[in-house]
Amino acid sequence: MTQLESARAGVATPAMARVAEREGVPVETVLAGVAAGEIVIPCNLRRRGLDPCGFGRGLRTKVNASIGMSQDRADPGGEEEKLAAALEAGADAIMDLSSGGDIGGMRRRTLALAPVPVGTVPVYQAAKEAIEERGGIVELTAEDLFAAMEEQAADGVDFMAVHCALNRQVLERLRQQGRVTDIVSRGGAFLTGWMLHNDRENPLYAEFDRVLDIARRWDVTLSIGDAIRPGCLADSLDRAQVQGLLLVGELVERARAAGVQVMVEGPGHVPLDEIETTIRLEKELCHGAPYFVLGTLVTDVCPGYDHITAAIGGAVSAMAGADFICYVTPAEHLGLPDVADVRDGVVAARIAAHAGDVAKGVRGADGWDRAISAARREGDRAAQQALAVFPPEARAQAD
Repeated sequence: MTQLESARAGVATPAMARVAEREGVPVETVLAGVAAGEIVIPCNLRRRGLDPCGFGRGLRTKVNASIGMSQDRADPGGEEEKLAAALEAGADAIMDLSSGGDIGGMRRRTLALAPVPVGTVPVYQAAKEAIEERGGIVELTAEDLFAAMEEQAADGVDFMAVHCALNRQVLERLRQQGRVTDIVSRGGAFLTGWMLHNDRENPLYAEFDRVLDIARRWDVTLSIGDAIRPGCLADSLDRAQVQGLLLVGELVERARAAGVQVMVEGPGHVPLDEIETTIRLEKELCHGAPYFVLGTLVTDVCPGYDHITAAIGGAVSAMAGADFICYVTPAEHLGLPDVADVRDGVVAARIAAHAGDVAKGVRGADGWDRAISAARREGDRAAQQALAVFPPEARAQAD
């Protein structure tokens, strides 16, 4: 059974017990949250070496770090260094977004090295293989997409970003609306190009039951990718985004009915005064599903400092109810991050997550602040450094 099916049967799994232990809450709280679909525990049935982690209502806001090779930079060793840096900085989850090089090899290496949940975007692998075998993304087939999902699930991937909430109706809404930045989601752009070229519906939407079958078989948590997310402040909360969110809500219901754990990906770029509305809209339309936000970035004018703009938005998002934050590095919008960028992005996102947790009263969040404040009162520099969000930097600054 999946975690969701076990919870509905009233059975607390070892993963639920571990999450409760880590969060300092009764296991009954976790079980009830999983049963309601308001907590997910990404934990593939074939995964080994995983320390289970929960995302959702009443739990600490989690932070994801993304790594991965591209066609221009296919260096597995370099990505392993980034992985190590992300874990040292305290990332709660890792996404391997490889779109070039030996994608399967990199994924399996990440799964072997990371004790945290690992996520992927299967369409990246399917697109790369379609280009290599048939000369273009538009030659992709539905079977390519589902084969990539099957392979990655069998490898032990814990959660997958799947761009199912993109259909012809959403694209027509986007065409009518118009945008400053059009579609910024890579997976969304791949599938949009395929749909327009082939004059066909998105296979991940049209055959969503196949997606659910794969996810249920391996207990892969679906992260319904925000294919239509805004890529700038001007596009926030436009009709296309809301249309996509309505569709996401329907897919969340179908996933839960099939016994599949599901969370929802969100924006992106959001003005500060629209963050609470964005979060509340997702929670209402998607029936309380955990919300995985990509930032959020509260201004478009800070290339080189977007980890700061994202931390500002991430803190407000967490306070408003976001459950999972994807880090943004200083290299966002400029190029691929290096090891230092990864570390700085994780730390900035963790600061945002914790600030949000204090504001929304997550159990134990304010205790961390009280502990370091007591150490300051006592002049205990060693304790202050140990309690810092990133102790190595605190020690370096104190030297």
